[in-house]
Amino acid sequence: MRFAFYGRVSTEDNQDPEASRNWQLTRARSLIEPAGHQVVAEYFDIGTSRSLPWKRRPRAAELLTALREPRRGFEGVVIGEPQRAFYGNQFGLTFPLFEHYGVQLWIPEVGGAVDPGSDAHDLVMALYGGMSKGERNRIKIRVRSAMAAQAAMEGRFLGGRPPYGYRLIDAGPHPNPAKASDGRRLHRLEPDPSTAPVVQRIYREFVRGTGLYAIAEGLTRDGILSPSASDPQRNPHRHVNAWGKSAVRVILTNPRYTGRQVWNKQRKTEVLIDVEDVALGHDTKMRWSPQQDWIYSNDPAHEAIIDDDTFRQVQTLIAAGARRPDVEHKPRRSKHSYTLSGLIFCGLCSRRMVGSFNNGRRHYRCTYAAEYADSKRLAHPRSVYLREDKIVELIDPWVARAFSPANLRDTLQAMADSQHDDRDRHRIDAARTKIAGCNTKLDRYRAALEVGTDPVLVQQWIAQAQAEKAAAESELRALTGRRTMTPGEIGTLVEAMSGIAAILKVADPADKAELYRQLGLRLTYEPGPRLIKAEASPDGSCTSVCPRGDLNPHALYGH
Repeated sequence: MRFAFYGRVSTEDNQDPEASRNWQLTRARSLIEPAGHQVVAEYFDIGTSRSLPWKRRPRAAELLTALREPRRGFEGVVIGEPQRAFYGNQFGLTFPLFEHYGVQLWIPEVGGAVDPGSDAHDLVMALYGGMSKGERNRIKIRVRSAMAAQAAMEGRFLGGRPPYGYRLIDAGPHPNPAKASDGRRLHRLEPDPSTAPVVQRIYREFVRGTGLYAIAEGLTRDGILSPSASDPQRNPHRHVNAWGKSAVRVILTNPRYTGRQVWNKQRKTEVLIDVEDVALGHDTKMRWSPQQDWIYSNDPAHEAIIDDDTFRQVQTLIAAGARRPDVEHKPRRSKHSYTLSGLIFCGLCSRRMVGSFNNGRRHYRCTYAAEYADSKRLAHPRSVYLREDKIVELIDPWVARAFSPANLRDTLQAMADSQHDDRDRHRIDAARTKIAGCNTKLDRYRAALEVGTDPVLVQQWIAQAQAEKAAAESELRALTGRRTMTPGEIGTLVEAMSGIAAILKVADPADKAELYRQLGLRLTYEPGPRLIKAEASPDGSCTSVCPRGDLNPHALYGH
């Protein structure tokens, strides 16, 4: 027999991939070669976790694809180390494919080929899958426990980029003799002469009552580089020189500035890729740990930039938020209702425009700090205004025209079709054509049955047509069942708002606002060409455009 060899190595344990491949391949050959068999193909994954399903491992996925090929070139697959190949229940999800395509699976632990009818073999492979999962979990527990102890008892710097305001310096050889012989050294944090004063300034201004936004604007205005811009080599994915509120807040809430080492602020968490298909496995995400799970060093581990009293005072002020007693708040103006609240977006920065009442009229405004615009090379005025009444004068006729009896059918079909991309629409059309063709065939077959055609033959034709129709209907349900609406469903929604033109004329702003939301209206204002892009989508996915110009608010005041 000809065999394909499969193996896997993860670089997390610092193993040499070539050495690992050699010993796994040697073990596999020692199983099959005494019987006169040979390895003719190799599939070896490097740097992939055992927790990944076979379909998500590059070489394992190629092996599964090869199983389907009649001329694959091998009749069996041999694995040298099952604990590296199967994790948890992966064997139970993978072995049926080998059985289906008639490919034997040989494992040293069962002394040869896995027998699909043997309960003992199933138990052995389930045992090794569980051992593989348990081994990985034990490694995670040991590593995390060791790192927690090193951070708490030794105050050791455990890696990662230093926080803004600090830099890394050498702290001597590694305490592990083996790692020290490889040249590994420890590091610790030291205040950076150029950025540590900026951290102190941020804390000082915040304690005085300056807000996050004002601090960020002041730093940008004074030409102080943001954390991303001050270390561009470690932040090649960011090109923002201006400070943001989030960067200021992160600095104000980082306890490392008090001189103590902190670990476990973030941790890797495995989350299901698809809760409806557990076999796809998990994906690793970084998640913030609850503050009570953070690990603090028992003693100071590096020079402090901020003293403990100042840090505690800042945390108290942040927790108080808008209730800070030292901040004067302007009295709120009387509220005004805005018909298009939450529906208008700025075409320059893609943010929602907010309501603003001035000069006795309702407007929508987008304000953008000049420092942010310059740093992002964005030609955005500091303030963009848009009058509400002028928008409504254009939107109402457009909505009424789109949903008039003459245009209703085309509008509904366009809204339904736009819920899919071009590839989906092509597949939907093909499925519908297939269903229509099958219905035609069934009608002909039933007619043939009535005129005396052989019932057995006709029944075979009907069964085949029904199978083709069922497959097409299944595909159509899959393509159109992803939170989309059919033309009939959209029609029902619009019929509930019959007489839309008359409603728009007499509706008060609150009712009109609700009507716009039911239609899924979204407006995007482009100040340059002075046009509004209007989209109506009851489920948030279908589009229609209304290009109407001369909406510059400065031009509107005189018209």
